[in-house]
Amino acid sequence: MDPTNKPKGNSPHYSLYQREVFKRGGTEGELPHFSVHPDELVESTKKKLSDRGYFYANSNAGLGWTDRANREAFYRWRIIPRMLVDTNVRDLSIELFGHRIPAPILFAPIGINKLYSPEGELIPAKIAGELGLPYCLSTASSNSIEDVAVANDAGAHDIAPANNYCKVRDGSEAKSPRFFQLYMGHDDDVTISLLERAWKGGFDVCMLTVDTWQLGWRPTDINLANYVFYYPPGTTGNEVGASDPVFMRKYGHELKRDSGKWIDSSVWHGKAHTWEKMPWLIKQWKRISGGRPFVIKGIQSAEDARKAYAIGCEGIVVTNHAGRQVDGAVGSLEVLPEIVDAVGDKMKIIFDSGVRTGSDVFKALALGAHAVQVGRLYIWGMAHEGEAGCRHVMKSLLADLDITMTVAGYASITRDVTRDALKYNESGSYPNGEHAKL
Repeated sequence: MDPTNKPKGNSPHYSLYQREVFKRGGTEGELPHFSVHPDELVESTKKKLSDRGYFYANSNAGLGWTDRANREAFYRWRIIPRMLVDTNVRDLSIELFGHRIPAPILFAPIGINKLYSPEGELIPAKIAGELGLPYCLSTASSNSIEDVAVANDAGAHDIAPANNYCKVRDGSEAKSPRFFQLYMGHDDDVTISLLERAWKGGFDVCMLTVDTWQLGWRPTDINLANYVFYYPPGTTGNEVGASDPVFMRKYGHELKRDSGKWIDSSVWHGKAHTWEKMPWLIKQWKRISGGRPFVIKGIQSAEDARKAYAIGCEGIVVTNHAGRQVDGAVGSLEVLPEIVDAVGDKMKIIFDSGVRTGSDVFKALALGAHAVQVGRLYIWGMAHEGEAGCRHVMKSLLADLDITMTVAGYASITRDVTRDALKYNESGSYPNGEHAKL
């Protein structure tokens, strides 16, 4: 009953996780300790975290209209079920930046995970390794780059075939795909140091976030003065900077006096970069990594997607930072089709923002995304039960996607899940009230 086994096909039968839960309940009386229904999961998360922890993960920009737009966009697209299709063996596997992965889902980069569980990013990194799914590490991590790499390998030690390993410069091998999300400050020496550490640690794709030089206006965070870096002991969230030799050599004395020095100068520094800086950064990453892919995260228009392709990006992440940056903006799924039409045959497109269910993943893929990132879901899981909670939520999402494909009549992600699988409902409106919970 192990859903990571591969009895047939190119991906596990994730659907077996449902049967496993049923069997444990019926034969042992063991029930899940919390609900994975998104509405109920976010509500129960409130009871598990402090207000600061909860709102750091769940605050939205302004009135939350962009967050609602993300969910409304999913609501308007409807799956068209097909009958009498052989879906006994599903193929959820995809190729992404040279890695063959068993399902089209990535762990999105989310910072300061120690707000949700004491082990922080070590938990989702380990679970991603267990599942063979790419893990994206945030520059705002509350664990060092090196420690997260070790945790990711520990989870993946016995599941990744050798020909899928990602090679690193010193000749060692990362056992599961992992990417590094870069927040770029304005000290090029520090930027290069971060990229070198990431590459040496087996992070073989660089993902630059371009929508968050400055944190968006999030009233629920304002109400709590919710900026963990200024609160005692002043170390949480500084781990990547505090473990960086270049940053510490140049600014370590300032960090001792000002616990916000790392985050305020190298992460959310408030000083925007422009397209003109991108060729330099891409060149540095290519030099360090031997030519591995460079991705821009934060694209919401076809015009910007074309620019990203023109400057040499191999991929983009279509995201509005889960509605946390610009209030009243377009839903991420709304703009996905036009972005796919513009560059989908030229570069990899990863979708992000508003994903809650297997059906959501299906819809984003049908509209042309090559893969989907999820973030809040795994955070909510680890807030409940740490490693076990994170694992339960992610296995549940994979089972949901696998079962959706089974009962809807689509056997292959890459062959069958296309726009023909969806119908758009122009008059659809997301049910009142639910946006406030999600």
